[in-house]
Amino acid sequence: MKQSSSNSVRIATKIGPRHQVTIPREVFTRLRLDVGDYLEFELCAGVVSVTPKKLIPKEDSWFYSPEWQAKEREADRAIENGDVSGPFLTASSLLRHLKNGKKDGKKKRAK
Repeated sequence: MKQSSSNSVRIATKIGPRHQVTIPREVFTRLRLDVGDYLEFELCAGVVSVTPKKLIPKEDSWFYSPEWQAKEREADRAIENGDVSGPFLTASSLLRHLKNGKKDGKKKRAK
């Protein structure tokens, strides 16, 4: 193992007969990898970069759309500013609030 500056590590490993490479234990641990994780390989000017990747299941991809994430940020700001309704003591009071669009259940946080 060859230690470089700025906390980087260089370790040589051998390519197996089926083009497989074993990830050295220290690299595996420091990257917090798990068996079954995905890696992205990038080749640029003769240099290979390997980056851990998390794949998103297709049925969950809607959550990561730019539109949905913009609404998530908007909701986070509203919560942070105390612009929320409730709590409601009963389901019927919640439904009445939703139907009428009133802010009667609104509680502001003390700042």
